[in-house]
Amino acid sequence: MQPDLLDSHVLYQFRTRSPLTHCMTNDVVQAFTANVLLALGASPAMVIEAEEAEPFAALADALLINVGTLTAPRAESMRRAIESAVAAGTPWVLDPVAAGALTFRTRFCQQIVSLKPAAIRGNASEILALAGMSAGGRGVDTTDTAASALPAAQSLARQTHAVVVVTGEVDYITDGQRTRTVAGGDPLMTHVVGTGCALSAVVAACCSLPGDRLDNATAACGFMKRAGSAALSQSRGPGSFASAFLDALYALEAQA
Repeated sequence: MQPDLLDSHVLYQFRTRSPLTHCMTNDVVQAFTANVLLALGASPAMVIEAEEAEPFAALADALLINVGTLTAPRAESMRRAIESAVAAGTPWVLDPVAAGALTFRTRFCQQIVSLKPAAIRGNASEILALAGMSAGGRGVDTTDTAASALPAAQSLARQTHAVVVVTGEVDYITDGQRTRTVAGGDPLMTHVVGTGCALSAVVAACCSLPGDRLDNATAACGFMKRAGSAALSQSRGPGSFASAFLDALYALEAQA
């Protein structure tokens, strides 16, 4: 299936099913992540407290674990939610924000990656670090190219049996055997807080859909790249771009 047709078909499934997406994400991006999911047609929920997150993860269609503002209590809540999701067969996705740059979150990500994530989405430095390879990086920003992290992503995918998504100017999506690429978007996306984190939530929602998980994750990247390209002509800078980006996601066309 051609990429645009694949994206449209996955988007049709997405909007038809409106996956309930449990986002245990960082404090900086919660509202933007929720708005991205809503614009595409999903149902977002931000449930963090352990006593609620554990049972809710079993009820949701997908779970996102984003370690951007990780604390010890939140790590425990996340672990309990993951274990509940795995027991219920709910796919969960890891966004290892700044893994490799900070010890606590790196150790936590290395521990939970053994708990059968459906997908892992990160920038090149994060994926390299999670795969145990030398990586650059400055906080949440990568100093490595997505292409340079592809071998690490393929190795990590084979080790974890997860789809691994490395994002950059070109996104690379791999299950360890097959690899897809998605180009497009615009550098202005890097000046809006939360586009990468929101993509991880969209990947999680897409992992709950029927069909090939590699294709579904690839479509998630396609949604964001296409909307980023479309938003550019309607914006004058980061503020107007964020609004235009949400409008562009909402306007994407779906096809059964």
